[in-house]
Amino acid sequence: MAEALNDENENNNDSQSSQTNQGDNDKPNQTEQIERVGHISLKNARHLIHCLTIIGEVEGHYILPPQNKTTKYEHIMPALVAIEQDSSIEGLVIIINTVGGDVEAGLAIAELIAGMKTPTVSIVLGGGHSIGVPLAVCSKKSFIVPSATMTIHPVRMNGLVLGVPQTLSYFDKMQDRIIRFVCDNSNITPERFKELMMTTGELVMDVGTVLDGESAVKEGIIDSLGGLSDAIECLYDLIESEDNQKKCENENIKGD
Repeated sequence: MAEALNDENENNNDSQSSQTNQGDNDKPNQTEQIERVGHISLKNARHLIHCLTIIGEVEGHYILPPQNKTTKYEHIMPALVAIEQDSSIEGLVIIINTVGGDVEAGLAIAELIAGMKTPTVSIVLGGGHSIGVPLAVCSKKSFIVPSATMTIHPVRMNGLVLGVPQTLSYFDKMQDRIIRFVCDNSNITPERFKELMMTTGELVMDVGTVLDGESAVKEGIIDSLGGLSDAIECLYDLIESEDNQKKCENENIKGD
């Protein structure tokens, strides 16, 4: 009898030790994931949410210098597809602090997020400049801290530019794509957004407008002023609202 009790205690100790080691092993994996691709899922919370960061410059079809802090669209896009398919992930929080970058890469990421059924919330910290504006408004709810800024300016291009009418037409069409997306996913009108784009006298050697957090909310670009806890709580509410809606739909189906 004593031997049986000793064996049982040893098994329990081994099981607890295994769980502890597994938890310890998860920490380096999480750290490596943050360092490598800048996003992570955390399990010990009210709901399982995924944290995605868009920082530095959005890198497009050309590789930026190694000293630049970048967000690579070839990392973000497959991650978004995986998040949308993973039934265990209940929500996505997007942390934005970007100087802008490649227009088409930024719009591609923004369109993917806007088309997700997974509840999404974005929060702008530091800045959401240039193509960071569409990335900030693509979520179901957007937040900005009071000290953050958003820079709105016309489309520009680096490198060789052909001085022909078709080039100007291409710029106009690309700009219209950005205006349409931002206005479809926020509460600002196209006329007002274009007016902010074309403002002169505010930026040195450039055209456009810099909005602080409060001004971005007043203009209708961002939904609310708030910090991380506000964004997380809003995401939890979206998740729970969606869960309740699914329960109601299932009950109606059963009733029919």
